[in-house]
Amino acid sequence: MDVKTADGPAFDAFAASCPSRRLLDTIGNKWASLVIVALGLEGRMRYSELSARIAGVSQKMLTQTLRGLERDGLLTRTVTPSVPVRVDYELTPLGLSLLGTIRHLKEWAEAHMAEVDRAREEYDRNSA
Repeated sequence: MDVKTADGPAFDAFAASCPSRRLLDTIGNKWASLVIVALGLEGRMRYSELSARIAGVSQKMLTQTLRGLERDGLLTRTVTPSVPVRVDYELTPLGLSLLGTIRHLKEWAEAHMAEVDRAREEYDRNSA
C-alpha cells in the first residue's frame, strides 16, 4: 500500500491492511446492495418505503445499513420537521457512481440463480 498516485495513495484490496476492505464489506452486504439499488431505481425514499421495498430486512438491520451508507458518503438522510417527522434517504453522487455496478450484480444473480441452484444440488449429491 506504499504506492502513490497523483490523487493520493493507491489502494490494494488484496493487502490485508488495506482500508478499502472495509468499504468492500459494506457494499458487499446484501442489505446495502439492495438499499443502493432501491434508491437508485426509485429515487428519494422514506424509511417505511425502503422497509416495504426490501422484504425480509429487520428494522435494526435497515437502520444499521442506512447509517453505514450515510457514514461512507453513499447516501444522504434528510429530516423534515413535521408531525410526524419526515426522514428521506437519497443516493449521493458517490452512491450513484456505484449504482450501475451493484444493479448489474443484482441482475446477474437474478438471471443465474437457477443455474447456481442446479450446481449446488449437483455438488451436494456428489459430496454426500
